[in-house]
Amino acid sequence: MSRMHSSKRGRSGSKRPYVTSNPEWVKMEADDIEEKILELYKRGKTPSEIGVILRDQYAVPNVKLATDKDVTDILEENDVYQDFPQDLMNLMEKAVNLSEHLEENQKDLKNKRGLQLVEAKIRRLAKYYKKQGKIPEDWKYSLDIAEMLTQ
Repeated sequence: MSRMHSSKRGRSGSKRPYVTSNPEWVKMEADDIEEKILELYKRGKTPSEIGVILRDQYAVPNVKLATDKDVTDILEENDVYQDFPQDLMNLMEKAVNLSEHLEENQKDLKNKRGLQLVEAKIRRLAKYYKKQGKIPEDWKYSLDIAEMLTQ
């Protein structure tokens, strides 16, 4: 499948092996993993950073196989999850950085186009999250809102 905003083809690379059960060599129990996730979140780590830390430092290759829940599901169960999804926040932060760059460099047309593409991704993702009920139905993207949310 091709990329949406480029003339390149899809990405090739290795795929994760199809595994349906937690490996025997994982020493942490599901309760311990959930406690570690909550502890890392209280330290200010994002869900993706938590997954990487659990994989690299605690030898938990897949949280979902070990606990039957995603990191975000565990955080939502304990009422400590953010209002906006992480991928949407990352895109809004990128849009804010691009707009700040364009204020200083008005003739940078490549980054102007990049900002347009990032904002299009934000709108598409927001439409999806509205359907899923993760963000309010009346929420609309604007650069001012993105600046307030990423501060």
